[in-house]
Amino acid sequence: MKEKTETFNQGKRYFFYILMFAILGWFIFMQIFGANERSSDTSAASVIYSGTVTWQKPDGTTQEISVPGTYKVPVGDTMVLTIQLPDDLTDTCFAIRSSLQDVDFYVGDNLRTSYSTHKTRLVGKNSASRYVFCPVYASDAGKELRIELTTYTSNYTGVVNPVYCGNKADIWIYIFSRYGLETYIAFFILFAGIVTILFSFALRLVYHTRFDTEYLGWCMVMGAVWMLGESKLRQFLVPNASALGSLCFVMILLCPLPILFFADSLQKGLHHRFYVCLGSIAMINFAVCTILTAAGIADYIETMPVSHGILAITVATIFVHLFQYIRTEKNKADRLLLIGLLAAILCIAVETTSVYFVTLMSGLFVGAGMLILLFVNIVRAIKNVQDIELKRQQSEIRKNQEQNEKMSLQMIQTLSTTIEAKDAYTRGHSYRVAQYAALIAEELGWTPEEILNLKRATHLHDIGKIGIPDPFLNKPAQLTDDEYNLIKKHTVIGAEILKDITLIPHAAEIARSHHERYDGKGYPDGLAGTEIPIHARIVAVADCYDAMNSRRIYRNALPPEVVYEEFRKNRGTQFDPEITDIFLKLLKEKRLPQWDPSQEEADTYNLPDMQLTVSKFISDIMATIKSQEDAKSYDFLTGLPMRNLGERLTAEFMQTHDGCLVFLDMDNLKKINDIYGHKAGDRALKCLGKLLQKRADQGISCRLGGDEFLMFLPDTDPDSLSLQMDDLFQKFHTITTDDPELRFATLSAGLCLCSTDDSFEDCYSKADKALYYVKQNGKNQFFFYQQIDRSTLAASGSGKDLALVAESLQKSGIYVGALDLNYRDFARQYEYMSQLVTRSQCRCYLAMITIETLVDTVPDIDSIEQALEYMEQAIRQNIRRVDICTRYSSLQYLIILFEPDETHIPDIIERIFTQYYRQCDSNDFQPSYEYLEISPQEL
Repeated sequence: MKEKTETFNQGKRYFFYILMFAILGWFIFMQIFGANERSSDTSAASVIYSGTVTWQKPDGTTQEISVPGTYKVPVGDTMVLTIQLPDDLTDTCFAIRSSLQDVDFYVGDNLRTSYSTHKTRLVGKNSASRYVFCPVYASDAGKELRIELTTYTSNYTGVVNPVYCGNKADIWIYIFSRYGLETYIAFFILFAGIVTILFSFALRLVYHTRFDTEYLGWCMVMGAVWMLGESKLRQFLVPNASALGSLCFVMILLCPLPILFFADSLQKGLHHRFYVCLGSIAMINFAVCTILTAAGIADYIETMPVSHGILAITVATIFVHLFQYIRTEKNKADRLLLIGLLAAILCIAVETTSVYFVTLMSGLFVGAGMLILLFVNIVRAIKNVQDIELKRQQSEIRKNQEQNEKMSLQMIQTLSTTIEAKDAYTRGHSYRVAQYAALIAEELGWTPEEILNLKRATHLHDIGKIGIPDPFLNKPAQLTDDEYNLIKKHTVIGAEILKDITLIPHAAEIARSHHERYDGKGYPDGLAGTEIPIHARIVAVADCYDAMNSRRIYRNALPPEVVYEEFRKNRGTQFDPEITDIFLKLLKEKRLPQWDPSQEEADTYNLPDMQLTVSKFISDIMATIKSQEDAKSYDFLTGLPMRNLGERLTAEFMQTHDGCLVFLDMDNLKKINDIYGHKAGDRALKCLGKLLQKRADQGISCRLGGDEFLMFLPDTDPDSLSLQMDDLFQKFHTITTDDPELRFATLSAGLCLCSTDDSFEDCYSKADKALYYVKQNGKNQFFFYQQIDRSTLAASGSGKDLALVAESLQKSGIYVGALDLNYRDFARQYEYMSQLVTRSQCRCYLAMITIETLVDTVPDIDSIEQALEYMEQAIRQNIRRVDICTRYSSLQYLIILFEPDETHIPDIIERIFTQYYRQCDSNDFQPSYEYLEISPQEL
């Protein structure tokens, strides 16, 4: 079925090809043998002057001459031609094409038209060839038309081209129909040449090699420019035809260069020096001809035989060389190129020879030769591309084979890099440990193969960490017992992963036992002495050294003397004594490789290229994943990092900067939430978050949770810190003062000055103690841990002065006006007041104020809330501090009045309403009230 479908599709393609060729053949047949539908007045007979043309010789004699023709006229002399205009003149224009000639038209004795580029051309002796038109009128009938032709070169002296007469438009139509095809061909070759050059550039970019098709493209461009310069229509193509005319000669002078480049590239530099000599001769000839033309000594046309000779020698030499080269080549495409080159040479030879014999030929043969050579060269270029692609595929196969051979080792490093990418502080750890272990093994007298196996296995000693959650690996504070026990499981996890890996000996035992101690107190199996595999004992020493010698999130690298002392003290307890002695010797002799601990890039470790690429690739992936996880670790409400991310970033920053750790707490957040709802509390948190963000441009700020925040301000001093904290407290107080619902919110902060030598955990604890001290001493302030009196701090938990406690309680509950509670607390107070009425026989009253909307008004929610806010302010400011109020419903407030004079209750309400009307300018609301006495019966 598939074969039938393919046969059917092939038949459809052949049918389409036949149809297209048939249509094209019909079109060509109609153009050649079909009727000529052009206007009859555009024929040669209608526009070419066929009357008598008389040559007025300088000696006074005359001679009737045939036009066109060539006659003997000395260089620089003017050839005068006369035509007698008929008495029944109907033509409106006469024209003649100058061949490097100045042309003057006279009607009678009056100069009608003059053409000369003497004042406009930059170089050369002669005016560029072009059509010159002379208008005639009915009044010119019977007059003599005189044409004067002057040239300053022997090539075109005495040349008389056809004389045209008739309508100017008809003359141009005839010229276009006669010579337009050559111009179209020239443009096509120019376009094809440009496309060929661009195509060659594209191939060079793709395959990183130069294709000789490019030089053929330049040949085509130069040939097209020459054809356009020789075109009879060039005065229509460009505004300055003289420049284009000179350019066509320049192209002939320079065309040997791309031809030589093409041949040299084709033969792979076989005759490079000879071609350089020919190219130099062509350049010298170009320079000499240009100088002669610019000096007015000899035009390009006069020196052209030398240029043609150089071109002929170049083409002939190249043809011979290519014939010899291609005869030894087995590539059929190169043999086809020889045929195309031969055809192009013949065409160019015909065109070049015609310059001296036929003045009206203009590039048809050159165009045909170029197109033939282009077609052949395209076929060859396609074949070369196929060869390049074949070689590329073969190279890829060889490269893949080499990569497969190295795949095992690369996989080892890939796994190691994947593990280390989870923790930026251990990047390169496995590589360094492997290097240290190899040095120890070398001192032990191991063979190179054993050392290599040890290095490979050591790369995977921490592979079990892939099963440990990142927060525990990157935790800046001290681990809890449970967290530490979880991290210790990485040895067992690693051994389970590697237990079936037979390619790398001892990998599983190293992963399991590299945290065992020589005294048997290690983990996970509690092995002791020689029970621990020798490979694991070596890795244990190397691993411990790199851990102490590298920066960690919770500390900087330890000094060398401290590291040395740790190994000396733990010889025979934590580490194998023999291996420890070898390692201490290496430390003394400074034979261990050194890495800059501040560098974290993989290329610091001089990894192989493939290994480096894999390492960077995986590191980038893990960094991207971690950045996405970090993005999720930002508090949506405040825009600050949350606890885990914030503590980690702060700990990292503290390792490189001195500064101050600030433990900040927002006071009374729960009270705001209970009274005004969580939206008000969220608003307070947002305001504080914005203030902290502005102060964290150079440091770190984060939200620990609830109303607690952490901030690290780097490179500062106590005085500057005090100013910053005063500014923060003042701006927050301004915000809360302007918002009645946030008036209870204040800030408390504990500060701890720290240096890069201090641990995050210790500074965190001190800042927390400073905050606790502030909380015990009235809140709404900040304090430095370094300023706390030790005796006061020790006694703060008990025996505190009662007056201080009372003052703290009083300040923590400061309010303006009446006690404003949420409804639940108000109900408790109401129950208490009822009990008080029963036991103490005091008189208390419950009042309700209602804000009613007037009839026929529909106020919006903002107006209602504004009115309620004004009413709340009026109530709180006009009842006593012993009274209690709350918002009961969307439009009602409740008030408990403690032992008022009942006769004064209307006055109290009147004061409230008066202030309300003074603040609220809306007439859509009408407040009213009622009250009753709280009695024991209501319990």
